[in-house]
Amino acid sequence: MMIGMNTETCDPAELAALRGIFAPRDGAVPPAGWEAVRSFEAEHGIVLPEPYRTFVAEVCDGLRAGPPFYGLLPLAQTPPDWGAGRPERLLAEPFPLTEAWLWEYDEVELSEQEFEARQDPVFDHGSLLLGTDGCGMYWHLVVTGPQRGHVWLIDEYGAMPFGTSPNASPMPGTPGFTGWVTHWAQGRSWFAGAPEDDPKETA
Repeated sequence: MMIGMNTETCDPAELAALRGIFAPRDGAVPPAGWEAVRSFEAEHGIVLPEPYRTFVAEVCDGLRAGPPFYGLLPLAQTPPDWGAGRPERLLAEPFPLTEAWLWEYDEVELSEQEFEARQDPVFDHGSLLLGTDGCGMYWHLVVTGPQRGHVWLIDEYGAMPFGTSPNASPMPGTPGFTGWVTHWAQGRSWFAGAPEDDPKETA
C-alpha cells in the first residue's frame, strides 16, 4: 500500500473535496446511508476503505456523469456490460496484484489453465467495481489486500493502478479514490502524455 494512505479513518478534507465535486452535479444518486453500507459489508465480509466508505454513506451513491465515462456505479451494482455467467465476485479475498500486470505483453508462457487461474482473481477478488469506460475497461476500488484503497484499471490487456507508484504507473496522479475523482473533475487524461479533456465536458 502507498505510504501515507489512510483507509481506516475518513479525512474531513478529503470528504469536503468529494462533496464539492459531486454536490453541484445533476444526476447524483442520494447517499446509501450507513445501514445500507454496513449491510453490504456484512454480506461480503469486508469493511470498505475510507474515504469511499463515508462518501457512499453520506454524500453520493453514484453519478451518471462519472467518473468513469459511463458513470460512477452505486455501491452494489455491476456495469451493464459485465456479462452473465461470470465467476462469483469474492470481495473478502485479497486482490492479488501489487504492481501492474500487462498480460497482453507478458513474455512468461503459461498454459490456458494457468493463465486463467492467475487472471480470474484480478477481476473478481478483493475489489469493488466503480464503473466502466466502455470497451471492457473497468475501474476497480481495491477493498482487500495490500492495495486496499487504490483504484485500478483492468481490461483485456492487463491491470494497472491509477496514481504514482514505486514502478512509475503510466497513469500518474494522486492515488486513492479522492485522487482519482479529483483527476477526473479537473478534466485530466488518465494516461501520461494523452491530451487533456475539457473540464467543462465533465461538469
